[in-house]
Amino acid sequence: MSRAVAHRIDIDKDVCIGAGQCALTAPGVFTQDDDGLSELLPGKEDGDGSALVREAARACPVGAIAVRPV
Repeated sequence: MSRAVAHRIDIDKDVCIGAGQCALTAPGVFTQDDDGLSELLPGKEDGDGSALVREAARACPVGAIAVRPV
């Protein structure tokens, strides 16, 4: 049985270009703000144990998302 791991997710808004790959890959964790930039959904700041969080960070074309286990 695998255990969900909480993550610390940092989004560098100065680097984000609003490609939306994070929101497409992990829509239960990421969304886009009014300017199209990546942001975390309310209450999902730790990734909510989603296995897709790391894949969403890898999908970012400019590397604006950093994910670390807590």
